[in-house]
Amino acid sequence: MNVVSLPDAEPRPRRVAVGVFDGVHLGHQEVIADSDTVLTFDPHPVSVIAPDATPKLLTRQDTKAELIEELGADEMVVIPFDAEFAARDAQDFVDRVLVEGLGATHVAVGRNFRFGHKAAGGAAMLEADERFETTVHELVEVEGETVSSSHIRGLVSAGEVAHASVFLGRPFQVRGEVVHGDGRGGELGFPTANLVPDDRLVRPDQGVYAALADGRPAAVNIGVRPQFETGRGVLIETYVIDFDGDLYGRELRIDFLQRLRGEKLFPSVETLTEQIAKDVQQAREICARHAV
Repeated sequence: MNVVSLPDAEPRPRRVAVGVFDGVHLGHQEVIADSDTVLTFDPHPVSVIAPDATPKLLTRQDTKAELIEELGADEMVVIPFDAEFAARDAQDFVDRVLVEGLGATHVAVGRNFRFGHKAAGGAAMLEADERFETTVHELVEVEGETVSSSHIRGLVSAGEVAHASVFLGRPFQVRGEVVHGDGRGGELGFPTANLVPDDRLVRPDQGVYAALADGRPAAVNIGVRPQFETGRGVLIETYVIDFDGDLYGRELRIDFLQRLRGEKLFPSVETLTEQIAKDVQQAREICARHAV
């Protein structure tokens, strides 16, 4: 898929889906369907308009592009969102961006999408414009709950990754480069591939999870390991089950399937090791069911 900054996009007839699309969840997927181009923003507009309210993101920009490509779009056009762009009025956005800049023949948005200075523009303005067709998608509900990025963020932050996957339409994922740890996992018999969480992104709550690491069954610990009083920050430690290769320096993709337990202090290292063995077996079973 072609990813291009808005200033570099050449005008041509386009079917454009417009939105932030953080997480590319089930609601976003409906908006994007049948569009050849996705128009999105970087950074998140809230980080410019109200920096103190900047949300933790569900997806990196490159991950968003991959997810959008999987939906069949040919192009992702990224608006470099800054204070100057935020000051543009809604009609200017329609005229200069959608019509002149992109040549939109069809525009798709969610019912709650707002644009322009002080969010003055919305679905009604787009529907009233006769230069392109407009499809306004209603909010999607699953299990009686509205699908939204903010709701999914809350679920992930609380460790409810299985519930979050229902709204995402896939497991919540984290990606990052594997870094060296202190070797403590190997000493316990469970060597781990360690990731440092990106503070800009949502991460699951501290605890132990069943997950897939680059598609392989894994048990993942997120936390500070209180057993060893290292005084370190939070790490994402991934034990890839039945794998003895070296992952150091590689980017690892972790798909979280289910939370097994919270992080806790055990009476002894021996008790901790026994619990890890149980966690690994439970993770193995969950991953096997997921593969069926």
